[in-house]
Amino acid sequence: MVTGPVQDLSTHRLPPNFRGRPAWFVQIWWLAQSLLFHTSPQAMYGWRRFLLKLFGAKIGRNVLLRPSVTVTYPWKLTIGDDSWIGDHVTLYTLGPIVIGRDAVVSQHSYLAAASHDYTRSSFDIFQKQITIEDEAWVAAHCFIGPGVTVGRGAVMGSCSVTFKDVPPMMVCMGNPLKVIRPRVVNDSPKPL
Repeated sequence: MVTGPVQDLSTHRLPPNFRGRPAWFVQIWWLAQSLLFHTSPQAMYGWRRFLLKLFGAKIGRNVLLRPSVTVTYPWKLTIGDDSWIGDHVTLYTLGPIVIGRDAVVSQHSYLAAASHDYTRSSFDIFQKQITIEDEAWVAAHCFIGPGVTVGRGAVMGSCSVTFKDVPPMMVCMGNPLKVIRPRVVNDSPKPL
């Protein structure tokens, strides 16, 4: 039986330098994201890459980010060359998110690099890096929890949820995520 408070949010405190930038800088980013990033025309990929880099993100060549993408703290974001981030993707970068080259994060997916310790009444917050390795595909409406690595060339099927690492070169799906089969790439020409 519980005798004290299960959750007392008045005792919650952010760890020192949790945001990685001062509060005023965070507010400027959120304003820039609302007014300059989200309102930019679809084809202005270079503009959105520029804005993210201006606020400290490491963004590779030819990265395609849709205007509806949301990035909490760009200075904690790294995206490799030729990767695609789809419509309404949330990159909840309270902790670092590293996306490799030629990787795809499809529409409405949510990558949460932080959570709370529900075993503490102060509901302590923590961060753990998410890594999407080269050539992986996170399909539409997926959720990836803190500390997860999606292996090189892995596929997470639509609406999948994972709090554990996804093995490289495997097609996985479901909630909880299950390995379905190896990813086989066949580049031979299709018959006409």
